[in-house]
Amino acid sequence: MTSAKSQQLIFTNDIAQAIDSWAAKTLPSRIFIIADSNTARLCLPIISKNSLAVSSAEQIVIPAGEEHKTLDTLASIWDSLCTRGATRSAAVINLGGGVVTDMGGFAAATFKRGIRFINIPTTLLAAVDAAVGGKTGIDFNGLKNEIGAFCNAEAVIISTRFFSTLPQSEFLSGYAEMLKHSLLSGNDAYARLTEKSPAEFSEQELLELLKESVLVKKRIVEEDPTEKGLRKALNLGHTPGHAFESWALANGKPVPHGYAVAWGLVVDLVLSHLKLGFSSDSLRNVTSLVENTYGRLLFDCKDYPQLIDYMRHDKKNAGDGTIAFTLLRKPGDVDVSCTATPEEISTALDIFRDLLHI
Repeated sequence: MTSAKSQQLIFTNDIAQAIDSWAAKTLPSRIFIIADSNTARLCLPIISKNSLAVSSAEQIVIPAGEEHKTLDTLASIWDSLCTRGATRSAAVINLGGGVVTDMGGFAAATFKRGIRFINIPTTLLAAVDAAVGGKTGIDFNGLKNEIGAFCNAEAVIISTRFFSTLPQSEFLSGYAEMLKHSLLSGNDAYARLTEKSPAEFSEQELLELLKESVLVKKRIVEEDPTEKGLRKALNLGHTPGHAFESWALANGKPVPHGYAVAWGLVVDLVLSHLKLGFSSDSLRNVTSLVENTYGRLLFDCKDYPQLIDYMRHDKKNAGDGTIAFTLLRKPGDVDVSCTATPEEISTALDIFRDLLHI
């Protein structure tokens, strides 16, 4: 496995040139491209016609969608690598969103005890979150990313080339992670990101904001590659966010990951206000932005026990029954060692529903 500091981040819209340059330097014996049914159809042909490395690579196409981020799909990737004779000198290119980069990275990290891989995220969410930082894995027993490993991609090629084709919900999912990173960075980063509505940024402006956001995560990951301390800052919004996501899925009304994280940010900032004195003005500002951009998740107090139970099962908890949270004293001032009782969480959910007029 590569170390966190060895991961190369390449920000460019000339994806083909970046791939060929990487291949010329690293000289893999064979290249396998893992794509889902959507990216194989929409993205792969665009790159393939301009890249010698991609045009000669072998394709492994998996079904698209979070519901396929399973052990069975992972096994099919291993089987394809095995039956096609992949060796430890081969390399994998993961072309897709978070499902592809998470699962393709895990497949590469575990096949023959690890072969090299690079990520080319095709969604904003994958570019800012899943493709960077070394977390790989699959969903298991109804729980997101329950099985996985830390293993960095050798390189991540980040561009805005494919974002214009994304559905609005996919684009806004990535924007939620950028919003989280701006709150971790400070007031200036938050102001730059929220200066316009997400759709108003030009391709070049978005690439610059994306670079700033990704580098926030990269700095944190390099200081704490296996999430023993500072990296827990990246969990801001995710304890309640994952609970919202799991609850919505269990109740037959799934929501995009980034939407759940955006609502989770509000819950965490409510807890930050109650426990650490986070400014009420800042809380209202973020809440207004989230409501106007992501709308509302409709639930009531009878759903609290189920939501809290999902939070108890979050893999970030210590295992002693407490529920861990990452909270802010103010933008840029993070506390990664917070816990909250079920009563405090219920109070925060009450305030969340009041703020979002649920």
